[in-house]
Amino acid sequence: MFGPQAQRELSNEYSPRRILYWKPLIPSPAAAAAAAAAPITTSMARKASMLTVKFEDLYGFTVEGNIDDVNVLNEVRERVRQQGRVWWALEASKGANWYLQPEISSNGEGISVASLKLSTLANTITLKKLIRKGIPPVLRPKVWLSVSGAAKKRSTVPDSYFDDLIMATEGKATPATRQIDHDLPRTFPCHPWLDTPEGQASLRRVLVGYSFRDSDVGYCQGLNYVAALLLLVMKTEEDAFWMLAVLLENVLVNDCYTDNLSGCHVEQRVFKDLLAKKCPRIAAHLEAMEFDVSLVATEWFLCLFSKSLPSETTLRVWDVLFNEGAKVLFHVALAIFKMKEEELLCTHQIGDVINILQTTTHHLYDPDELLRVAFDKIGSMTTNTITKQRKKQEPAVMAELDQRLRRLNSLKMDRK
Repeated sequence: MFGPQAQRELSNEYSPRRILYWKPLIPSPAAAAAAAAAPITTSMARKASMLTVKFEDLYGFTVEGNIDDVNVLNEVRERVRQQGRVWWALEASKGANWYLQPEISSNGEGISVASLKLSTLANTITLKKLIRKGIPPVLRPKVWLSVSGAAKKRSTVPDSYFDDLIMATEGKATPATRQIDHDLPRTFPCHPWLDTPEGQASLRRVLVGYSFRDSDVGYCQGLNYVAALLLLVMKTEEDAFWMLAVLLENVLVNDCYTDNLSGCHVEQRVFKDLLAKKCPRIAAHLEAMEFDVSLVATEWFLCLFSKSLPSETTLRVWDVLFNEGAKVLFHVALAIFKMKEEELLCTHQIGDVINILQTTTHHLYDPDELLRVAFDKIGSMTTNTITKQRKKQEPAVMAELDQRLRRLNSLKMDRK
């Protein structure tokens, strides 16, 4: 789908094409000591750290940062390489699809129920730990399809389902298709593949196909960024389509992408409550400033951080999202606030809060640090707890949306 670049082997996956000639290096301990002893002035070191470097990341996005940012990326990629060796070792010892739950034959032969439960539990615990440390990019499509339930969802329909759906939608125009056509050129416009006729046509088929599969959702702005990133990871339109389907139908809360975005409004209220519980100093300070967290968090939740975090960090978040569910979005959103707690407490203007959060997300090249804060510092949040919070907030959200609709209808009547 992507031409020669799509066929990159594992050994080349962590060698992004640099746009500038300069190649950042992580010095060895000896080299670092020698550098520390060298007569480099503070001003020279400061200028060096501010040097802007541009290069393409693993998925073709242009990354721009200073030397410190690039060194962080190099360190992260080395950790991913090491983590990849763990996955390969497990593939060798447990089998290529060890994380798939084995089937019990109808005649009672094969694995016993007791041993199945034990092996499945052991694999589940192992898998959760592994996924939080990152899935090797070459395994990511297969693992995502498995742990998310997308492969199971696809198995319930005929093999030709996706091709038949795309064929049936050709030439049909709906409000959803018109909005999709409007948004295609604005979806990651600088990406070398997505910003081509081929890339946009591929993304269009995925989005239009899903809009006909679920007319209640149809299409909502934000899904274009999610589907685009799914395409870059999954490599085929059909796999991207099923990942989008399982995301909207099973992973995320209902009604997140419907016309009135009621589910998204509920998520924002839940997030505000969780911020008050998990980060009370920040919540109190922002409330005193009359800062509405939805100003930044709405895009995080609708686009699943794909427009905010660097792509490789976003995909590490998605690794955990597909395995552990929508609670992960709350963990990560809270972590972003927590990581900048002291800076946020010093702000006095709403613009300063937005600037801190946007700068932080755009330069969050270390997913390990983000996920460490998200799960270790934020603490446990069960899916049941979040579900209860949603049910608590739903009546107020629906009443507010109903009132807004009545006001709009009243204005329309007055204009007549």
